[in-house]
Amino acid sequence: MLPRTLLALTFTAFALAGCASRNDAPTDLGDDDAFCKQNGVAVGSSEYVACRRDRDVQRSNAITRANRAQRNLGEYMMQNPSRP
Repeated sequence: MLPRTLLALTFTAFALAGCASRNDAPTDLGDDDAFCKQNGVAVGSSEYVACRRDRDVQRSNAITRANRAQRNLGEYMMQNPSRP
């Protein structure tokens, strides 16, 4: 009984770990503040606000694309269960 319970708990932990990291922001965009300052934009200016807004939009689009790809993969796997 103990090995069976341990196996179930291990499987559950792996499943939850995958879900926990699904909505994380992509790391390839880096630090928004450093990116905007690097381009010579002064903090507090309208250009800085626009730069930060553009970076937020880029991050949101990247998360949306990742979620869509995950959903498409799940749908493909449900519709084609016999193919690897």
